[in-house]
Amino acid sequence: MLCEKCGSETESITCKHCGNVITKLGPFCYLCGQKCVEAETAPLKAGDETVDFDDRVLCSDGACIGVVEKGICKECGKPYTP
Repeated sequence: MLCEKCGSETESITCKHCGNVITKLGPFCYLCGQKCVEAETAPLKAGDETVDFDDRVLCSDGACIGVVEKGICKECGKPYTP
């Protein structure tokens, strides 16, 4: 299926509820609103760490949504100030 904006080839799927061929933009059909694609999750591999949200340190800048690693915010780059 061709993209209406850029004209490039895009992935298309057939909605199992309404039967229309649509561009795959997400898990829901944009014509009927029903879920037509299962959420894709990557399986954990040996050695993958799970994220413990209780141990993360949030950016000290009140307007930033980043997480601090090694004393620096990964989002905005500001140093962490307690």
